[in-house]
Amino acid sequence: MEGEIVSISANKAKTKWNSENYTQIKFSVSPQIAAQFKTACASANVSMASVLTRFIIDYTQSAYQAKPAVTDYWSTKRKRRKAIEEIVITMEQLHDAQECARDNIPENFRDSEIYESAEESLEKMEEALEILRGIY
Repeated sequence: MEGEIVSISANKAKTKWNSENYTQIKFSVSPQIAAQFKTACASANVSMASVLTRFIIDYTQSAYQAKPAVTDYWSTKRKRRKAIEEIVITMEQLHDAQECARDNIPENFRDSEIYESAEESLEKMEEALEILRGIY
């Protein structure tokens, strides 16, 4: 119930901000054109609003500088979480490789700087993994 209140409150704040900072333009197009436009934007990983805004700016030769279209792969929490999961998998593989390298150090070097450095690297990787796993 409390999460719903926060969500409603956040929605109201966003709607208020949008109404104070933007003007809505409405128009109609055939369903086929709308579907093709939506598909093209999704393929380019850009929002339909950003493409239309860019068109209006170009068409009117406006000096207004629109925000650049979000074309990165981390624009949503879901995408960022997925990217972190992939980084964790890579870090785990690196950790395993480092552990294997440390274990391959000959017995007579176990008290050397080489071994201590390998141990320290493993500890730092474990800390990094703990931090990364705690992000989401």
